[in-house]
Amino acid sequence: MVSLNRRVLLGAAGMGALSAPYLMTRSAQAQAQATSTTMDIDHAMPPETHRFKVGTFEVVVVKDGARPSGAPAETFGTNQSAEAVADLLKQNFLPPDQFVNSFAPVLVNTGSEVVLFDTGLGAAGRAQGGGRLIEGLTAAGYNQEDVTIVVLTHMHGDHIGGLMESGKPAFPNARYVTGQAEYDFWVDPARAGTPAESGQKGVLANVKPLADKMTFIADGADVVTGISAMAAFGHSPGHMIYRLQSEGRQLVLTADTANHFVLSLQKPEWEVRFDMDKAAAAQSRKTVFDMLATDKVAFLGYHMPFPAVGYVEPLDTGYRFVPKAYQFDL
Repeated sequence: MVSLNRRVLLGAAGMGALSAPYLMTRSAQAQAQATSTTMDIDHAMPPETHRFKVGTFEVVVVKDGARPSGAPAETFGTNQSAEAVADLLKQNFLPPDQFVNSFAPVLVNTGSEVVLFDTGLGAAGRAQGGGRLIEGLTAAGYNQEDVTIVVLTHMHGDHIGGLMESGKPAFPNARYVTGQAEYDFWVDPARAGTPAESGQKGVLANVKPLADKMTFIADGADVVTGISAMAAFGHSPGHMIYRLQSEGRQLVLTADTANHFVLSLQKPEWEVRFDMDKAAAAQSRKTVFDMLATDKVAFLGYHMPFPAVGYVEPLDTGYRFVPKAYQFDL
């Protein structure tokens, strides 16, 4: 199920590229305010962050962590041979037997709201060096209390793991926004005894306790002025992506529409193990990235190479990822 079209996704014609990043000035003050619950003393440096502007919106990307894995063909191109997957990686100067999955939650300061998209791995990821969102926000000058809205693109564990800290909401002043279809799927008792049961346990522990503060939305709804939701189902039953638009500039947050900058983009038809409806996920990839490529609109993908921002251009039957360069500085 995909509900997308160029007018909904891209808005009026003639949208410009993103404007230049500017220097962060509050880092030292914010780091001085960090507590033992927000800083991991095993890390000598805060996690990577990246700041830039979309019109008047300030966007901060945080590297919540990165996880190397072996056997790429067991995750990507599961309907292909392992040799085909290895060959594509080698053609792109990547090791054929390993890949790295990184995680990039995004904070958007609209001037009136501080909106956080997804919450990373949380405490469960810290033993492997992940769960660093709060550290990153602190380094960028934001406290947990500053976040006024948390948007969940979908409810896989690496997106909802940071909702809670020590049994309490990690962002105590926030309300929450998520897709109605996504929430309904995960809290349905019918998930018990199915492959989705493990994921449901995470939702029941981290998401359902916050339900009384949640707004449930569908395709086309606005989160706030300038931020709108679009259905891109397949990776999960209610997977949503979001368009930011301010002063004629825009950025699309594609969440997990594509999970690898080569294997998912150059071969959008290849099946991915974590896509719950593989045919719908492949169709979403083709629909979303075809429109982004055609109109040369920048996107931010949760699992793209950090800082996870770039463009796509057509390549054979798929797309080539073009990471940002100095165009963001002009």
